[in-house]
Amino acid sequence: MLVFWEQRLAFLATPKTGSTAIAAALESLAAVSIQRPPLLKHTTVHRYRRFIGPFLEAASKDAFTVVALMREPKDWLGSWYRFRQREETDAGKSTRSISFDDFVRAWCQDPRPDFADVGSQARFLRPRQGVGVDRLFRYEEIGTFVHFLEERLGCEILLPRLNVSPAGATELSPATEALLREVAAEDFALYATLTP
Repeated sequence: MLVFWEQRLAFLATPKTGSTAIAAALESLAAVSIQRPPLLKHTTVHRYRRFIGPFLEAASKDAFTVVALMREPKDWLGSWYRFRQREETDAGKSTRSISFDDFVRAWCQDPRPDFADVGSQARFLRPRQGVGVDRLFRYEEIGTFVHFLEERLGCEILLPRLNVSPAGATELSPATEALLREVAAEDFALYATLTP
């Protein structure tokens, strides 16, 4: 999470949407940068609106614009799947011995096994009540987000390639694709509201 005090802007780091690269590029410009532990780095909109936002707005006596990125839901799961195939991943969270189809089917279970328990973008980005994110950008159109930041922060931004998931196959059977669309209906619906 990054907070830009003078610009009254807060960036929420949705997991697997380039947040490490964004933090590397912009941390020096931010008044507040929370990069660890992951629970704080990836502060949800609910936690921001309940705890951090009220403090910032009381201290500044002004409203902050809250921004975040969202990735196409199947691609987002594909990134998690590939990320957890790395050699250094703990055995219980590793996806090295399973297919993407099996990973997605496991993600659709309730409860999810550890290797597929990666949350949901909709749960990260939607508030339990009240106001959510003010501006939500498509990860696939990250240039639009960078342009927004350049205008808001008044500088050129070059994003490095960091924390990129390794390449890997992410095909789904038609049955698994249909199951994913049913279980992740809220994620797909939220993503569909974002203009490309």
